[in-house]
Amino acid sequence: MRRSLPKFCDGFVISCKDFEPVYIETYRSGKIWEKVERAREMLRCCRVCPRDCDVDRWNGELGTCASGRHASVASYFQHFGEEDCLRGWNGSGTIFFTHCNLKCIFCQNFDISRVGKQTDVGRIVTPEELANIMIYLQELGCHNINFVTPEHVVPQIMEAIPLAIKQGLLLPIVYNTGAYDSLDSIELMNGIVDIYMPDFKYWNPANAKRYLIAENYPDAARRSIKAMHEQVGDLLFDEDGLALRGTLLRHLVMPGTLDDTREILRWIAEHLGTNCFVNVMEQYYPAGLVSETRYQEINRHITQDEFETTIQYAQEVGLWRLDYRWRNVYAETYV
Repeated sequence: MRRSLPKFCDGFVISCKDFEPVYIETYRSGKIWEKVERAREMLRCCRVCPRDCDVDRWNGELGTCASGRHASVASYFQHFGEEDCLRGWNGSGTIFFTHCNLKCIFCQNFDISRVGKQTDVGRIVTPEELANIMIYLQELGCHNINFVTPEHVVPQIMEAIPLAIKQGLLLPIVYNTGAYDSLDSIELMNGIVDIYMPDFKYWNPANAKRYLIAENYPDAARRSIKAMHEQVGDLLFDEDGLALRGTLLRHLVMPGTLDDTREILRWIAEHLGTNCFVNVMEQYYPAGLVSETRYQEINRHITQDEFETTIQYAQEVGLWRLDYRWRNVYAETYV
């Protein structure tokens, strides 16, 4: 007998027998090779993200993200810290990329995101090596391939995907992003990504400028998240509650910015619909540069009242598919 699923799965379950990763059809049709060529061209005058650095990464020039011709991978492993619908019982096959196009002063992966040079941390990988990592994670039994901080290495991911497919890749691909993505990159991922997982951080441009060093972040996030949702729709699960396809939208609640939170949740309900699956995250802790005197206003954890107010905001705008922990990591799926 299968374990009963949470209410947020109701009406959004499809048979895993009917599921095929979207990139398989893109590969069969031959369209994937057109995407690979476009990806390579994007590196020659880089506008992969909204920074629009216009540098020639193909020939080794570095822009804001400090990444050149090839991606750099900081780590890859079975991740049991993601949402239950991703980690399941065998973990999410997570690939953490080095560097980032955002410069969040509170980044909880500061040691791999804010390094200065491409070779400071992590390992530079060719498309073949990145494909091999995906296959390795699949062989470990992971439920999906989870690209973390992929915004600046979309072309490199695109090059690796068909090589992994040739080796038998059959897992859903998760695009785990801070939502500072260009529409060109999201269009390139159309027909490749099964699950988009953006974190919409700030609504107010002043807050985005101060804490993300990207004043245009709110506009870019709204455009890219809407495009993601248009591609894959609302989050769908298999019979065991594993995510197969759709949008899983995160919002990390930050100290003292509930006005941003309220507007973000209202926008989600109005533009993506009240069936959008949302993870309201309460795990913020001071990290990165937050201990500096100039950032003392966020040098604390959020309060229980701030988190409860956020949940109230979500409910007031009609969002009901809110993520929560429901599966013990080591529990059996069947009884």
